[in-house]
Amino acid sequence: MQVCFAFAQTGTGFSGKVVDSKTQKPLQNVVASIQNSNLTEITDAEGKFVFKSVPAGSQLLVVKSDGYKDQLLSIDVEQGKILDLGVVVLEEDVTEEQQLSLVTITDNDLGDDNSGSESTSGLLQASRDVFQQAAAFNWGQARFRIRGLDNEYGTTMINGISMNKIYDGRPQWGNWGGLNDATRNQEFTMGSAPSDYTFGGILGTQEINTRASIYRKGSRISFSGTYTNYNWRTMGTHVSGMNSKGWAFVVSASRRWAQEAYFEGTDYGANSLFASVEKKINDKHSLNFTSIYAQNYRGKNSPNTQEVTDIAGIKYNSYWGYQDGEQRNSRIRRLEEPINMLSHYWKISSKTNLNTNIAYQTGSIGNSRLDYQGQDNPDPTYYRSMPSYYTSQFDDNGAYIGNSALNQLEASQAKFLTNRQLNWNELYDINRNSISGNSYYILYEDRTDDKQFTANSVLSSQLADNILVNASVNFKKLTSNNFQYLVDLLGGNYFNDFDTFGSNPSQQQTDLNNPNRTVVVGDKFGYNYKLLATTLDAFTQFKFTYKKVDFYVAQNYSRSEYQRDGLYKNGYYPTNSYGKSKKVEFDNFGFKGGLTYKITGRQFLDFNGYYATKAPNMRNTFPNARINNNVFPELKSETIASADASYIIRTPNLKARITGFYSYITGATETSFFFADAIDDGDTGNGESSFVAETINGLNKKNIGAEFGLEYQITKTLKATLAGSYGEYTYDSNPTVQLNIDSQASETNTFPIKDYGVAKLKNYRQPGMPQTAASFGLEYRDPKFWWIGANANYLGSSYIDVAPILRTDAFLVDQTFGNGSTPFFEATQERVDQLLKQEKFDPFTLINLTGGKSWKVGNQTFGFFASINNVFDVTYKTGGFEQARNSSFRQLNQDSGHIDASTNQYVSHTPAFGPKYFYGFGRTYFVNLYINF
Repeated sequence: MQVCFAFAQTGTGFSGKVVDSKTQKPLQNVVASIQNSNLTEITDAEGKFVFKSVPAGSQLLVVKSDGYKDQLLSIDVEQGKILDLGVVVLEEDVTEEQQLSLVTITDNDLGDDNSGSESTSGLLQASRDVFQQAAAFNWGQARFRIRGLDNEYGTTMINGISMNKIYDGRPQWGNWGGLNDATRNQEFTMGSAPSDYTFGGILGTQEINTRASIYRKGSRISFSGTYTNYNWRTMGTHVSGMNSKGWAFVVSASRRWAQEAYFEGTDYGANSLFASVEKKINDKHSLNFTSIYAQNYRGKNSPNTQEVTDIAGIKYNSYWGYQDGEQRNSRIRRLEEPINMLSHYWKISSKTNLNTNIAYQTGSIGNSRLDYQGQDNPDPTYYRSMPSYYTSQFDDNGAYIGNSALNQLEASQAKFLTNRQLNWNELYDINRNSISGNSYYILYEDRTDDKQFTANSVLSSQLADNILVNASVNFKKLTSNNFQYLVDLLGGNYFNDFDTFGSNPSQQQTDLNNPNRTVVVGDKFGYNYKLLATTLDAFTQFKFTYKKVDFYVAQNYSRSEYQRDGLYKNGYYPTNSYGKSKKVEFDNFGFKGGLTYKITGRQFLDFNGYYATKAPNMRNTFPNARINNNVFPELKSETIASADASYIIRTPNLKARITGFYSYITGATETSFFFADAIDDGDTGNGESSFVAETINGLNKKNIGAEFGLEYQITKTLKATLAGSYGEYTYDSNPTVQLNIDSQASETNTFPIKDYGVAKLKNYRQPGMPQTAASFGLEYRDPKFWWIGANANYLGSSYIDVAPILRTDAFLVDQTFGNGSTPFFEATQERVDQLLKQEKFDPFTLINLTGGKSWKVGNQTFGFFASINNVFDVTYKTGGFEQARNSSFRQLNQDSGHIDASTNQYVSHTPAFGPKYFYGFGRTYFVNLYINF
């Protein structure tokens, strides 16, 4: 079907009309642009667009709209004529449905430091780039990270306002989780390529636009069933479109839930609401108000040692147990941080636009766990409850005595299988039988209550036909209250608020201003402080477009100011825990640039370079913020350098990109917390057990590799895709390691640091992600609106997270001699190398199937989407970490095995403190039914 238009004007150009393939209705606000130029038009209410004054010759026209597949048309423009393209048909983009099934598993590796932010990259998950789709949909289940980079090196925005948390630099995806329909209007940049909204990082940018007038008019209801992080989902969305009085609104809501998701004991519940209202004041001004509310909770699942997995399976979770016949998880993560945002759109002139936004976000994140006083650890996998405890016994002289306990091994394993879950009823009984009425066991939350105000302005101006300038300024002010919150006394009447690790009554006091406190449900206790932050950043960017070359340059300035305000006077740190700390300030600059060389209208070379400094986040600024005001003394900004080069082909049938990339991050600081045995006290050489904060400083990271994506339309109905990534992501320095040991604090030693010197981490691989990935897929799309696809994915070169303290010189020093320099006599170089070799996980291959169909019935469209991931139920590790509790060679060596005195042969046994692992999903499914009307 062809539609012809007549025009009175003369010139060189073309016109067309865009319609939906299924309904044949015209599509408004579709973007039509000539590839590699700044010529862009938007379709009107009748779906029409017109280009005038287009250079004669062969051109490529890109027609795209959210929810549809891009159309790339080859056009021969004739001088003095306006060509009629007739009807341009856009087909529904099945990745919009596929995105609903994209359930990341990042919650599994969230720590208990209450950062709340996901660490696996969900960035660019809806992009139409072949490689990025493979990274999100096919490799995301294995925690693949684009270019080996953490989310803190990318920027996620809503209406130009960054959603990256000041605390740890990462976005909190849960704040808009379940609102796929409402957040589908997105723009992406890859790596350090230019963004119209922000300077950005080296991972890329994702801009979510919630302006009500740009959504496609209509309503949608869907219902889904899955076997992943949740089981069921229902969602509804209505878009009014702009009416004659200048009003437009969008409302969307969803619910997701599970009694038990993929891993044992992982219940789930989430409610999400979205509303956006726009008032068009006149042709130059519009106001838009957006409100996002996403409340969710999720039962966590435990990382487990190989011993636990061998006995109980990969789905085993030690965090839950039955209470009165109902499953109850002790590690619940709760999130409720609503966002309200007011946006002003000002069309200053035909070539200049200014968008100003203010936002306010408040709410809380909580991570619950059990605490106990004077009782045994209730965790079923506590090392004294495991069979390995009986096989790893040594006397004070280092002689193996585990043989005498081997008769208990079988009984221990049977006992674990019988008591493999938390015994909630036993905890209640112990508390109820307390003589004083106090609880020995309680359930509490590590809580963060945030209040954040944000304001920004984003300017875009076409200075000349070939020069575009972008600029923005952003301001944030955060008040973050962090504390322990008592959730449940578990049958007791109150809880004594003191620290059982303290060596004297004063140290045991969590707040010397209110000593010997007893607390009940709803009280704050343990620690209580505020983190205060103010940040300001601004950027400018100039983009130049010419016939053969496009290039850009951008500049950035940012200022960060942090402060801690202690609300408790801690017994360990009576002089530096209560009140405000000194202010910590960082000024940072960034520069980037790039160019695109147009070999032909279909082949391009693209280059980008980036250099910037980045302020450390608050998590690493205050290494022990829970109980003191101390600032890490050697703290400084990171330096980040990056470069990439790409060869790109874009034709109607073939789209391909191959990119080589390099990034270097200098001077990173990282803080972690753990319980360690035999910590040297620094004076006598004697060891003791202690809960410590570990800070590594001066860590350099080098990421080098290549990635490619190819999509070829074999026939009109059959498409093939190929994607791959190869990287070498390593540590490139030997950072210093320092432990903050609370038990050594005093009025004269307010920053009890044990300096372990350097950790030999250089050339170790960065952990927790495949560094090699490949994907091949085929997709068949029938003209009768059904489709099916399959892809095979190979993932390999993933490594465990090593413990830095084990790579210091102190690891080899025998502290029993007291001189701090005598090495363990049994520590041969061969054995040391064996113990410290970084574990490489086995590679694996995952097969995924997808399919769907849609029908048009009257004015409604019905459809379904289904997928099966990991068809062959492959078991694979997605990550893991070494336990640092055994921080000396002798402890680690003995935990791994012993010398049989009768044969003088080495005999290995199951370690009590072996590495803990995370596992990916086995075979899972997702089915979505929907109706559009």
